Order: sequence, then C-alpha cells, then structure tokens
Amino acid sequence: MSLSSALSIAQSSLLTTSRQTTVVSRNVADASNPDYTRRIANVVSTAPGARSVDIQRAANELLFKQNLAALSAWAGQDALYSGMDQLELAVNGVDNASSASTAIGNLQQALQLYATSPSNQNLAASVIDAARQVVSSLNDGTKALQDFRTQADSQIATAAGDLNSLLSQFKDANNAVIAGSRSGSDVSDALDQRDALLKKISEYVPVSTFTRGDNDMVITTADGTTLFETIPRSVTFKPTTSYAAGTTGNSVYIDNVPLAAGSGGDTTASGKLAGLLQLRDGVAPTMQSQLDEIARGLIGAFAETSPSQPDAAGLFTWSGAPSIPASGTLVKGLAGQISINAAIDPAAGGDPTLLRDGGANGAAYVANTDGGASYADLLISYGDKLDQPTAFDPAAGITASTGVTGYAASAIGWFEGVRQQASTAADTKEALANRTAEALSNATGVNVDTEMSLLLDLEHTYQASARILTSVNQMLDSLMAAVG
Repeated sequence: MSLSSALSIAQSSLLTTSRQTTVVSRNVADASNPDYTRRIANVVSTAPGARSVDIQRAANELLFKQNLAALSAWAGQDALYSGMDQLELAVNGVDNASSASTAIGNLQQALQLYATSPSNQNLAASVIDAARQVVSSLNDGTKALQDFRTQADSQIATAAGDLNSLLSQFKDANNAVIAGSRSGSDVSDALDQRDALLKKISEYVPVSTFTRGDNDMVITTADGTTLFETIPRSVTFKPTTSYAAGTTGNSVYIDNVPLAAGSGGDTTASGKLAGLLQLRDGVAPTMQSQLDEIARGLIGAFAETSPSQPDAAGLFTWSGAPSIPASGTLVKGLAGQISINAAIDPAAGGDPTLLRDGGANGAAYVANTDGGASYADLLISYGDKLDQPTAFDPAAGITASTGVTGYAASAIGWFEGVRQQASTAADTKEALANRTAEALSNATGVNVDTEMSLLLDLEHTYQASARILTSVNQMLDSLMAAVG
C-alpha cells in the first residue's frame, strides 16, 4: 500500500468517525425529546478504502400507527369523562345534594309530616319550601345543562380551529420532506416534525396515513374522509351562541363530511372532537330529557282532580296550565318551566291550605268539602302518587316502570352508570396509549447508555485513525529527509 493510499484511508476514516460522532451526540442531546427518533449512522463502502455515512431513522411504522390509534381513543374517552365529572357537580352537586332526587325525597318527608298534623300551618309552609327546592333543582339543573352545552360548543369551535392550524403546519413539514427526498438530503428532522404533528392531530380526530413517492403523506380519518392530500382539507364548524332545551347543535364538517359523535360510556369516540360532540348532543340532552320527565311526573302527581272537570295543575304548574302535560310524552324544556302554583304559594299571596283541601283551580276541585282541619286524605294521596308507577317517555333513556321518586333516583343511576363506564374505559385507554408510546420509544427512541458506549467505540476508532496519520507523517518526514 502506498503512503498516499494510507493517507487517504486515514482521512476517510476520520471524516466518517466525525460524522458518526455528530449523529451519536445528537441522539444523546435529544434523548428526552418524545418526538425525536433515533438516528443510525451506517458506514457504507463505496470503493476500496473509501467510506461514507448513510443516516437512517429508527422508525417503526406499525408501532407508530398503533400509538396514533391509542392516542385518539384516549383523547375521546378523556373528553367524555372530564365532561361528565363537570356535569355531575353542575347538575347534581357534591354527593347529589342538589339533585332532583334529593329534593323530591325531602318533599315526600315534608308531606308525610304535614299529613300527620294537617292543621299545622308551619308544616304546610315546610311542604311549600320543600316544593320550592324541587323547582329550584329542576330550574337550576336545566340552566346548568344548557350552559354546559354552550361551553362544549365553544370548545368544539376552538378544537376545530386548532385542527386547521395543525393541518397547515403539517403541509409545511410535508413539503420539507418531499423537497429533501427529491434532492437526496437528510430529511430526518422534517420527518420527526411531521410525526409529532400527526400525534397532535390524532388527539382531535382518528387518523390513517399512507405514503406516496418522495415520502409524500396523505392523511384520512378512520372512516376514510380526506384530511390532507397535498393541501389541508377544511375543518368547518359554525358555533351556536346559546342553547335552550331542544336546541340542536351544528355539526363539525371535514372536507364537507360531518364528523360522527361518540356513543356509550366506553365511548366509540376517537379524538377530542367526537367526545365533545357526544357530551353536547348525547349526554347533556339525555339528562335534560330526564329532568323534563321528572317535572312532568311531578305536575301529574300533584294535579287536582274533579268529577266534572279535567285534571288541572296543582302544587306544580307550568306554561301550559291549567291543563297538565300528556301522559308518557316528553315536553322539552319543561324542567325549566315548572314553578309553584301562585294560588298555593304564600310568597305569591297564595294559601298553602289549598294543598291540603284542594281548590287551587276553583270550587270544583275542592276535596275537603266539609272543611275539616284534620283532613289528610289529599296529602296522603299526593305522597302515594310519587311512588305509583307512571308512564315515562323512553326517549329520555330510562325505560323502567316506576314512580316519580324512583325515576329521579334512576336518573342519577343512569348518569353514574355511564360515568363509571367512562372512568374505567379512560383508565384502560390511557394505559394503552402509554404502553404503545413506551413500545414505540423502546423501538425508535434513544438509549443514552447505548449511545455512550458507541461514543467510546468511536473514540477508539478515532485514535486508531490518528495513529495511522501519525505513522504516515513520520514516514513522509523520513522520506523527505532521505531525499534531501
């Protein structure tokens, strides 16, 4: 081997070692970055004695796609569970203290006490106070639900805007990958940036990807709707400024295709948007319908009857009084309309003894025709009607045949059942997301111990190349001395 060949080999080795060292040092520097994929510096021999470094990413497409799917599922489940936690406090209060079920239970107890001493005006006032708490629970619950739907609608609008922004950033990253791939330059950083954006996008909607020539990527949703192909597809949503019972919220459209909401406690929602849609259009409206049915049941249970006149609203009334709502038929927004009959409410100048005797709707409805102060039949019948099975609209999500008291308790049971499912599923999906992220990190992330070991090997290689240069230099010096 000639001295010039030896010199060339040593120089090539030093250059190669330098590039390898740069790659390993970069790996160590970004070891804590979850969006960084480990670089591998492969040495390639291009000719006898000549070497070059080919930099590759330790990517794992299968694990990455599994992680994207797990992130979407967790984001949708977390949105549902977090929203239900918020709803529980807003509508039912801590330990259901402000729920309609608790208020109706207190009303029933007050009725029983009044029935034992129907001449006691203080007990009569206590019944009216308890009824007022029932009305307040239903009215406040309705307002809380509609405020929650308005807030969820605003969150949907924000999420749609964020998704559009992420897709715009993805376009820039994808263009950088395409340009680098065509020119043959290292596109590892651009690929990392593109993958990081995909993770963020998957938190809003479930994504599926495939790669075309020049590493050009196309993104679709799980149902095949195009999110990105050369350019971002538009994500559109028209917010609703305020909600009332029965208001239908607007859909989220991706490339003019509506996004489906999730369903169930272990929700089918993948991505935050579908979870928020389920809260706004599924959970909250169902709770509203149940409150409306409770209100309708109360109006019916306390209705005044007459042998010659149709039943009329008694202790509890509404905007359609004096008639009572049709049996078994949901009246949207009734929980926000229900109120205490002014004829019975002393705060409105009414007479609470009309609850005992009847007659809030006129003489034809008087039950205590003798005017006895100890008359309790009507009070007892009201308490009994609260427990008597009545027809409820199955559209409210509860099909059990029960009384108003039982229905109010079932409403809490329905909510807590869905919430418990959501909680369990949230833990499961979070664990899956964490495990897939860990598996992906193990396959594509940086192990600092491994990288430091590589650095030691590279140091030895550098020392060997340096010794070759030193030897060649000494030989050249000897040669020049001999010639001179």
